[in-house]
Amino acid sequence: MEQIRIHEEYIKLGQFLKLAGIADTGGQAKYYIMDGKIKVNGEIVTQRGKKIFPGDIVDIYEIASFQIIK
Repeated sequence: MEQIRIHEEYIKLGQFLKLAGIADTGGQAKYYIMDGKIKVNGEIVTQRGKKIFPGDIVDIYEIASFQIIK
């Protein structure tokens, strides 16, 4: 599991996907999210604006798992 550091209180899921190098654009991030390929703390998320906080685990189907740290 890879760790991703954020410097804010939280990051939105679409922004996280770009930070982690999974998506190059917001449009690409939207497709990953809308396809139901992303889980946050074990639950499928379909909202680009979902807030991701330090301690959260983001799983991207068949790609990687990330732990958010501060």
